[in-house]
Amino acid sequence: MSIQWTYRVVYLSLIMLTFGCHKKVPPSPPPEVQFITLTQTNVPISEEWIGTLAGFVDAQIRAQVTGYLQTQNYNEGSAVKKGDLMFQIDPRTFQAVLDQAKAKLAQDKAVAHRTALDVKRYKPLAKEQAVSQQELDNAIQADLSADAQVQADGASVTNALLNLEFTRITSPVDGIAGTAQAQIGDLVGQSGSVLTTVSTVNPIKVYFQVSEQSYLTFWQKYVGGGETNDFPMQLILSDGSTYHEKGRFYYVDREVNPNTGTLQIGGLFSNADFVLRPGQYGRVRVQTHVITNALVVPQRAVVELQGGYQVSTIGETNQIQLQTVKVGDQIAEGWVIESGLKPGDRVVVEGTQKAKEGQLVTPKPYTGETNDPSSSQPAQK
Repeated sequence: MSIQWTYRVVYLSLIMLTFGCHKKVPPSPPPEVQFITLTQTNVPISEEWIGTLAGFVDAQIRAQVTGYLQTQNYNEGSAVKKGDLMFQIDPRTFQAVLDQAKAKLAQDKAVAHRTALDVKRYKPLAKEQAVSQQELDNAIQADLSADAQVQADGASVTNALLNLEFTRITSPVDGIAGTAQAQIGDLVGQSGSVLTTVSTVNPIKVYFQVSEQSYLTFWQKYVGGGETNDFPMQLILSDGSTYHEKGRFYYVDREVNPNTGTLQIGGLFSNADFVLRPGQYGRVRVQTHVITNALVVPQRAVVELQGGYQVSTIGETNQIQLQTVKVGDQIAEGWVIESGLKPGDRVVVEGTQKAKEGQLVTPKPYTGETNDPSSSQPAQK
């Protein structure tokens, strides 16, 4: 009985297994991908260069006469006006020289007055031969010499007065005063170091170096034209923020640097709130041209493969087709496609890892961030 029972159990198990093997498994649905439909658009192309800020005028303040600093009359880092007193050199020695020069002038004026009287007196006497012609000639020469001495004394007074004025060291421009490099009591003079620097920072200059090729293709058209607003400059600061004022072209340097092969360009930025300071670094961005009727795809849709680039497109039957493309300029998070795609193509943006050649997919419109160039940053070279 036990053997027969065992056979029955095995037989029933085989029957159940046979029916189970014939049970149909439903097929898995096609993978879901997200796509964008390509449309033509105009893409602004910009270039960027590293720029250095400098004052419109960086006036180095130096002593023009030798003496001891008596006072410092400005606050470091403050705004100063043209003519404001910054340092005072002890003026007593120069005042004494001026007084001496004035006294010498007065003395020689008296001598000149006497010689003039001698000439006036000798002329009628010489006609009557009461004095010799030589005496008259000597009087005339003495009078001329006295007049010349008066002129020399006048120049000495002017020079002494100028040196006295130089003891008052004033700002030659409006601007921001820097740190004082000399202390009260220091002996300063023409051969000494810079006392401080005053920078005119509104407007403020930015210098940057461009390649010779960039100069020939874009910048040369502005040489000799002076300042222009034909292409506004943007300044990206070190924290990544964009300066709120637009800059303008200022000048092109006279020569290409033979060591670097670059040419210096200057721009100007309004700086009424003094946010920008000389010595700062930033990136200067300029729109150099516009690509018309361009096709742009997100970077995430482009796959680099052995030096080439591919994108996955969706055909009319919702099958994946791999397309080899030629990429151009980069714009924000996208690529400009120069060849390989056409308007109306559906390009896979999300789910590219599922997109195999010939794979049937379930396409849905891309719901991520827009790749509209008008809403993004300018393109970069």
